[in-house]
This record gives sequence, C-alpha cells and structure tokens, in this order.
Amino acid sequence: MFDQTIILGSGSPRRKELLESLGFSFTVKSKATDESFPTTMAPKDVPVYLAKKKAAALLPELNQHELLITADTIVVLEENILGKPTSLEEAKSMLRQLSGKKHDVISGVYIKSLEKEKEITISTAVYFKPLSEAEINYYVNTFSPLDKAGAYGIQEWIGQIGVKKIHGSYYNVVGLPTEAVWKVLKNW
Repeated sequence: MFDQTIILGSGSPRRKELLESLGFSFTVKSKATDESFPTTMAPKDVPVYLAKKKAAALLPELNQHELLITADTIVVLEENILGKPTSLEEAKSMLRQLSGKKHDVISGVYIKSLEKEKEITISTAVYFKPLSEAEINYYVNTFSPLDKAGAYGIQEWIGQIGVKKIHGSYYNVVGLPTEAVWKVLKNW
C-alpha cells in the first residue's frame, strides 16, 4: 500500500498503537527534544511547532526512501496550555481545573519526506463532568498521568467515568488524529 519506509518520530506508546491500527509498517525513532515554545505563540499553533522541532532532530538521518511522522498534543483550558504534569500534585491540580469544564485537545502532526511536507492541526472539544476529589485521587494514584498532556488519558478510567461528551476526533484526544493522518498518507 505504501512504498516509502515510515519513521514514527515519537516515543508515545499510544501513537505507536494508533499508527499500527491503521495498518502501516514503521520504525520508531525519537530523540530528546526541547519542548519549549515562544510564550507569545497562540495555543493552536504550538502542537505543529513542537512536532516540527521533534522532526528537526531526526531529519539529518532521513533518506530518500523514508517518510517521517512526528506529533505533539496539548490541552488548552481557557487559553492556558496544560502540558504534562511534573508531579502527582500537579496532576491533581490539573484535573481539578478540568473538572466540570470544556477544554480543547489540539494535536499537531508533521509529515515529511525529502521531497515534500504536510502539517496537520486537529482540535477536539472535551467536556468533563464535575470530578470528585476521590475520583481524582484514585485516577492519579492508580494510572500514569505524568506522561499525558492535561494529566489524563481519555482511553483510561478517568475518560470512561469523567468525560460527558466530545466534539471532534476521539483518536486525536488519545494522541494521533488517525483519520487526518490516513487521508494524508493514502494520497502521499
């Protein structure tokens, strides 16, 4: 189906699983990348900016038969970006902020070969029910919120009991907007 070798430039197990589910064969490569961004940048532009930074670290190794895919996902609540928490207390604080509110999950995907490139930005609105302190504590102490933007994974327990509704792509919230990636790759 696809004649180029795909390189997934991400250490995310969720992105790996989602790309596998699309039926593509690929290799995973990732390098530690500084994930800072200009403070004046609009939140909607941050994920693609970071995806391109991740790609820049791997591009020198790319050959003419390879295609690189990098991605980043952020959570935006009232124009504030909630990144990955650095402690369990910060994770609890983030979940308290999200409780009972709507937030946006924005993913940026950068797809690059030596000949061409494509940027994808997808936003999904997520609505949380009010979360009790017991629910927040159970989730933070039972699951791994520190590797997830906004301190939660929609595919985990907190998503099952806490998400009232979403508008947009569920898989975008998991970490890779599969429909949009499929569309680009099948037309590459």
